[in-house]
Amino acid sequence: MSLRQAYEAALQNDPQFKSALAENAQGLEYGTIGRSALLPTVQASWSRSKNWADLIVHQQGKDFPSEPRYLSGSTSVQLRQPLFNMEAWARYKQGKAQTDASAAQFSVRTQELVLRVVGAYTDALFAAEHVRLATVQRDVLAEQRKVNDRLFEKGEGTRTDMLETQARLDVAEAALLEAQDNLATARATLAGVVGGDVGELDQLAPNFRLVPPSEGGFESWKAIALANNPTLLMRTFSVDVAHQEVTKARAGHAPRLDFVATYSKAQAETLNTYTQDSTARVVGVQLNIPLYQGGYVSAVSRQAVAGEEKARADLQAETDKVLVDLRKQYTAVVSGASRIRALEKAAESGRLLMTATEQSIKGGVRINLDLLNAQQQLFTTERDLAQARYNYLVALMRLRAAAGTLGPDDVHEIALYFR
Repeated sequence: MSLRQAYEAALQNDPQFKSALAENAQGLEYGTIGRSALLPTVQASWSRSKNWADLIVHQQGKDFPSEPRYLSGSTSVQLRQPLFNMEAWARYKQGKAQTDASAAQFSVRTQELVLRVVGAYTDALFAAEHVRLATVQRDVLAEQRKVNDRLFEKGEGTRTDMLETQARLDVAEAALLEAQDNLATARATLAGVVGGDVGELDQLAPNFRLVPPSEGGFESWKAIALANNPTLLMRTFSVDVAHQEVTKARAGHAPRLDFVATYSKAQAETLNTYTQDSTARVVGVQLNIPLYQGGYVSAVSRQAVAGEEKARADLQAETDKVLVDLRKQYTAVVSGASRIRALEKAAESGRLLMTATEQSIKGGVRINLDLLNAQQQLFTTERDLAQARYNYLVALMRLRAAAGTLGPDDVHEIALYFR
């Protein structure tokens, strides 16, 4: 499974991303919900009743009792359109801000998916490097034990050397088992992200290239992050949401003006009109002026103001956090590039040492154990080099995530480093 295939599988199967998709679908409706407060509402009602009444009519000093039995009913349709409503306008603007905040939150979740896929993929590859190194270390110690056994048989070695080598070999066997367990765990983690068995993974290509440093250094990344980081955008929209909450609360003291149109039909609506049917068409405006609600509006207004102040403080705290993380990842990329160059030179020296040791063995100067030790040293350097490269790629992804520019194209770019 290539890195690109792993990412595409995660888009379809990762449960956390599925949750983010559902969360985003919820957030998209905030705008529609807020806009509905500005649009007309239409409601209809219908009723039908059977009535039994005792009626006494007083006329000219006499009583005329009757017991009318009749059916009554009414049907009405009413349209109400807000003309001036501060709370409705605040709900509309708040709904837009909530939708924008949800979109920013989904962008955060999308970037987290990229980081989890790349991180799990490289962790699995590095765990395989650990297994390979642990295997080499065990083989080196096994060969050294054989050498100690031969020397002891010839009377040139000591039992202490044999016991020391055996103890180190036992530790190496345990380290190999631990490395194999870590590999199984890393592959299971990756399988959980992609939703199935991962099979064989692509390895790092030999022609590893470093990304050229950006012009402007850290300051250019800082400017990009302040403008595009989705977490900061989400916090900014949260401040807007809190500000509209203040407007909604203060709207409790504001009048409301509505246009109202009603069409109604009534049949024997009351006892006095049980012999009449009526039809009414009413068009007009309705003004509601709140006067006093026991201090409720003032209390919720103060509460909303405090909420807005909290949102602004959270935005500043998140900004500081993002810039710290941005600096950390930028430093990791820069120092990672230097570490990779140094380890590449060390690996080249290790390969030269392997060649020289092989020649010395042919000349009788060195023994096979020297070659195994040189091989172990080379594998250790290659493991450190692979880890430095994996860390560099992950740091590069995290740097772009902190700047708010990480996306699917970056996965395709990183996938070119593997084959």
